[in-house]
Amino acid sequence: MSKIVEIAEHKPIPLIREAICTVRENTPVNSQYRHLVLDAPAEILDCQPGQFFHLLCRSPSAPGPFFRRPMSIYGFDAGAGTLSFLYKVAGEGTGVLATLAAGDPLSVVGPLGIGFTIPDTMRHPLLVARGVGLATLAPLALALRERGLKATAICSARSAEFLMSVSLFRSWGLEVITISDDEGSSSVENLREVVEGLMTGEGVDGVYTCGSKRITRLLKALCARHEIFGEVALEQHMACGVGVCQACVLPFERDGVREDLRVCRDGPVFNLQEVV
Repeated sequence: MSKIVEIAEHKPIPLIREAICTVRENTPVNSQYRHLVLDAPAEILDCQPGQFFHLLCRSPSAPGPFFRRPMSIYGFDAGAGTLSFLYKVAGEGTGVLATLAAGDPLSVVGPLGIGFTIPDTMRHPLLVARGVGLATLAPLALALRERGLKATAICSARSAEFLMSVSLFRSWGLEVITISDDEGSSSVENLREVVEGLMTGEGVDGVYTCGSKRITRLLKALCARHEIFGEVALEQHMACGVGVCQACVLPFERDGVREDLRVCRDGPVFNLQEVV
C-alpha cells in the first residue's frame, strides 16, 4: 500500500508528493551501477524527462538515517505502475540503496524540478551523455521516439563496460555513436569533430546533454557558433531537493545578468547558454 503525503508551498507550483513505494528489483548492471525498479502509485508517475526524485537512503538491514539522494528518472510507466533509476554505488547512501531487496519499502519524493523542452520545430535532436548521465537522457530518448523524431545519441564512458543504455537507445530507433577513454575516442577534440560533423552534415537542430562539465562547455560553444537550441541537465549535491536549503545553488547568466539559481527548483534542466 502506498502512502501519499502532499506538501504545498506558497508559490503556485505543483504539489510535492512523498510516496512509499515497493522495490520490485534492484540488480547490478555492471561493477559500479545498479538498476532499481519500484512499484509506484499513479499519483507520482505524471513525470517529465529530466525530472528527478529524492530517495530516502534507508534499509531494514542498514544504519541511518542518511540525507535523501537526488536521482534522475531512468524510466516511468503509469500503465505498469513502475518507476526506475540507474544509479552508481559511490558512498554510504547509495551503498544503503544497494542493499534493498524485492519487497522492501522505499520512500521517494517527487517528481521534482523542471524537465527538458522539446520545441515543436525540432526535427533532428542530438543527445550527448557520459556515465550516469546516460540514465537522465533515457526518458527523453523515448519521448523523442514517440514524437517520431530522428535522433542521434553519443554515449561516452571510461570503458565499454560502462556504456549504458546503448541497446535501449538503439531499440528505440536512435542512431548511437559510442566513445570511450580506453579506446582513445572520448577526447574533447574528437568529440568536437563528431558533433560538428553532425551539425553541418546531418542537420542537427537541438542538443541535450548531461554528465560531464567538459562536454557541457564544448556543446555550449558549438551551439552558440551554429545557433542551435541546447539544454543541459545538471547534477549537484542537494539536501532538501525542493528549493528550501539553498545547498544546490550555482551561478547562471540570463540576458546578460548573473543570477544564483537552485538546481533542484529552477532546474535541473537549463538552457546551455545560461550555464557559467
